[in-house]
Amino acid sequence: MVGAVVVNRGRVVGQGYHLRAGLPHAEVLALRRAGALARGATLYVTLEPCCHVKKRTAPCVPAIVESGVKRVVIAQFDPNPSVDGRGVAALRRAGMSVALGVARREAEALNEAYRHWMRTKRPFVILKAGMTLDGQIATSTGEAKWITSVSSRRDAHRLRAEVDAVLVGVGTVCSDNPSLTARVGARLLRRAKKQPLRVVVDSHLRIPLNANVLRRVQGTHTMVATTSAVPPARRRALARRNVEVLSLPAVAGRVSLSRLLDELGSRGITSLLVEGGAEINAAMLRGRLVQQVRLYIAPSLLGGNDAKGMIGGNSPRRLTAALKLRNVRTRSVGRDIVVEGDL
Repeated sequence: MVGAVVVNRGRVVGQGYHLRAGLPHAEVLALRRAGALARGATLYVTLEPCCHVKKRTAPCVPAIVESGVKRVVIAQFDPNPSVDGRGVAALRRAGMSVALGVARREAEALNEAYRHWMRTKRPFVILKAGMTLDGQIATSTGEAKWITSVSSRRDAHRLRAEVDAVLVGVGTVCSDNPSLTARVGARLLRRAKKQPLRVVVDSHLRIPLNANVLRRVQGTHTMVATTSAVPPARRRALARRNVEVLSLPAVAGRVSLSRLLDELGSRGITSLLVEGGAEINAAMLRGRLVQQVRLYIAPSLLGGNDAKGMIGGNSPRRLTAALKLRNVRTRSVGRDIVVEGDL
């Protein structure tokens, strides 16, 4: 996520942002709009300008040099190994004044998914859950619609539209039959322009063939992650529905979530939203595979030992084993409270 602004004698004369891969970069757009007013101006940019050619667009450094810009202010280095300081060095060799680190923390927050993917080659994982004030995500019978408010659901759909992929376990598919599409509007009926890859973890391929997540919807693609032990006939049945079946190694009879993240990362998936039930939440958290949580908390209480908690499996015996959140943020959405934190 990159933005750029050209300022000449205290006046903004050009600005731009990078819309998506393959389109002109923010710096190029800002300089085009500035035109001749870029000469002698200052260019402010949230990410180090690129200088390599291993991509679909031309490098930005030559365009900056040719524009006549005198000074460049950069918020953060580009963690891409093909850049990583080389853009700054090229600008300085061209005789430009370069300032680094202005609003660095804010810029890094904008690009935390990209930075994580560049560093680990895995997607940045956000675990999201809607729950009651006492931490329950469903009643003893599995009823979960709707614990949180319409305002919270709108907010969650906006998050879906921002990530590259959304993941659930087959248990959630069987109990809730979600579509896993990003929808917008007052009644959440209109699909967003950008749709995430829909990923279902199903170790034994028991997903119903009439599940909503398997339906062909324009702009969507579904992947079912399973193990090599499942019958070929089930694979073929899913393939006939244009569903990708991904076979991965098993750990204790279940899909290796670690290998799944490796595979998604290799496909350029930089961000992943986990919207599963208690068991997939537990597996992701205990595998230390989650970077951030977002909890939508309704002002209601379910109680009971048989309600469904957010994290399944066995509880640790000692408080010292609890996962601690960092950089905790809270905000109100309708009647609910949203708690976000990093792991």
